[in-house]
Amino acid sequence: MSLKDIGSVHLVGAGKMGMALARGWLSAGLKPADLVLIDPQPHESVVALAREKGIRLVSTAPGEAPDVLVLAVKPQVMPDVLPALASVVGTQTLVISIAAGISLARLSGWLGTERVVRTMPNTPAQVGKGVTGAVPMAGVSAADRAVADALLRAAGLAVWFDDESEIDAVTAISGSGPAYVFYFVEALAAAGVDLGMEAAEAMQLARQMVIGAAALMEADPADAATLRQNVTSPGGTTAEALKVLMAADGLGPLLAKAARAARRRSEELGQ
Repeated sequence: MSLKDIGSVHLVGAGKMGMALARGWLSAGLKPADLVLIDPQPHESVVALAREKGIRLVSTAPGEAPDVLVLAVKPQVMPDVLPALASVVGTQTLVISIAAGISLARLSGWLGTERVVRTMPNTPAQVGKGVTGAVPMAGVSAADRAVADALLRAAGLAVWFDDESEIDAVTAISGSGPAYVFYFVEALAAAGVDLGMEAAEAMQLARQMVIGAAALMEADPADAATLRQNVTSPGGTTAEALKVLMAADGLGPLLAKAARAARRRSEELGQ
């Protein structure tokens, strides 16, 4: 589906994630005149983009009902924001939420519609390399899903689920996952310093290593285990390091523990 044919899109919350999506939509063909940005305190970069592209920027939701309403505010403020939006949700309005932990039932109850899609994108959407997990409510039609899919894919990959409980797991793996990778770079650079390197050089090596490894994974269809094996010579340095990382108390169990903590918090936010 072309974004030129979607109709009016109102984006509530012009923060980093919301604007990452908005820029992706514009690049994919959404007409600036069809986009309305709603934010009471927009960053100056948002104001500049709205002025440059001719996008309508307002502090509160306009009176008219949009074809698509995208909720990109923090989950903690949803209870304050959503009741005021119920009056602008029309019979034609599809609602897409990117707020962590806020259930379909709560969204539907606040807004008075069952045409709701709950999603969890991640920050690489800012460079068009994001991945978004999505789950539709029962009232979402095949046409609605096509619209949501087109909007989500403007920022990267979209993966659909039938069971809402899986979105909490998506949050723990891909939603929060970029932070795990960034911390891995921090820790690896610190290990370089421990080995006697200068901090700047260690960070440069660790950062570029992850960038390169990700690019290789994107280019090579082999699974991650095969890629790991391809760089691991028997009895070599990588194999020696992997003995530590792959030990019973190594990286695998630690990541599983971290993911469980993230999922648990996502579930708490939805209560």
